[in-house]
Amino acid sequence: MSDKNQDPNVQVGVFDLNGQMRGKRMPAKKLDTILKDGFRMPLSICGIDIWGNDIAESELVFSSGDGDGYCIPTGRGPLSLATTIEPAVLVPCTFLQEDKTPFLADPRQALAKIVDQYKARGLTIVVATELEFYVTDPDSIYGTAQTAPIKQEHQYLESLDTLDLHEPFLNAVYAECAAWDVPADAAISEAGTGQFEINLNHVPDPLRAADDAMFFKRIVKSVARNQGLAATFMAKPFGDRPGNGLHVHFSILDKDGNNIFANGTEEGSETLHHAVAGCLDLMPASMAMFAPHYNSYRRFAPNCHAPGAVGWGYENRTTAIRIPGGPDVARRIEHRVAGADANAYLVLAAILGAALQGMDNKSSPAAPVQGDAFVADLPKLPTDWGDALDAFEASSGLDDIFAPILRSIYLKAKRQELGRFASEVSSFEYRTYLNTV
Repeated sequence: MSDKNQDPNVQVGVFDLNGQMRGKRMPAKKLDTILKDGFRMPLSICGIDIWGNDIAESELVFSSGDGDGYCIPTGRGPLSLATTIEPAVLVPCTFLQEDKTPFLADPRQALAKIVDQYKARGLTIVVATELEFYVTDPDSIYGTAQTAPIKQEHQYLESLDTLDLHEPFLNAVYAECAAWDVPADAAISEAGTGQFEINLNHVPDPLRAADDAMFFKRIVKSVARNQGLAATFMAKPFGDRPGNGLHVHFSILDKDGNNIFANGTEEGSETLHHAVAGCLDLMPASMAMFAPHYNSYRRFAPNCHAPGAVGWGYENRTTAIRIPGGPDVARRIEHRVAGADANAYLVLAAILGAALQGMDNKSSPAAPVQGDAFVADLPKLPTDWGDALDAFEASSGLDDIFAPILRSIYLKAKRQELGRFASEVSSFEYRTYLNTV
């Protein structure tokens, strides 16, 4: 039997390019040393594929000797883990190189670089995220993924009855979020059976907002496991049901705390328009990070509410970028492209880096879309994984956002994953063709 009074073991780790936490379990007596000095791990764990394999020809493995870097705590720990069998705490970390400078292939450090560029201009970014996910029957999600995802006949959008039905699960999620200081706000039952969205409140720190989003995913999945359920943030876990998105809201404050997107009108300031233009300009090239997996592109099927074109509009949820209404002081951009399967650090770095370029260049966007953007004549986003990777590789606009080492290993990782998927023959192909052709 476990003794809950014993000293907790310590989990330490960093988030890799795929948003997976990689690290170590250490004895409790190491905690003070970890918090003070950090620990060492191979830099290459930032750049491995979704299955945990090294990337062929990665600059971080054989050609460099697969050396270590320093993992230092981010300041958001130790966090108590309530769903482990034995007492445990988690210490989230970020990577430094041997010379103690930031390792820019670490997704968190990539975002920190963009945040520093805003700070150098006297600007503060206020960010909130909305994450969608499915709560499922484990036998369904790990067996035949097209069967009913939860033991419930139907679910209605924004149904309070559905929220009541899943009260034990939601209560546990909110309790864990409170323990980790993750600002979980409104919960909504979405259109897919077993699908929910929980909003995370805005914070004046993109690094904290990204931490919150990544922690939230771990909390939801661990609470689900603890209750005999499964939770998934796959972009499109069920082919006949809505996909899961990661929507990002952001505004920018000047040194006096004024929202530079606001000008007393519903249209917003010229600076807001410049930021929108920057986001639109780099949206196709960033698609490989907004939709980073094979399954991600299923979310962009016709009539699935995921934006497939480069456009923006006021109070228009069919566009890739929406400018919400409301009080002038809250004027902001909602970026609606990324899937819930994406790495929040990379998503925020891509969005905020693009917005800053638009602001610096005083770029102007095309006219806002009126009506249904799905039928409007707009430039299309890549909806094929290979095309998205080609656009990512060809973009010079991303040079000022992501370090060459991150772009290189990310591209190699994703092409390695794409090659693996291309070589796998699905069970559906066997069922269709084995005895019919």
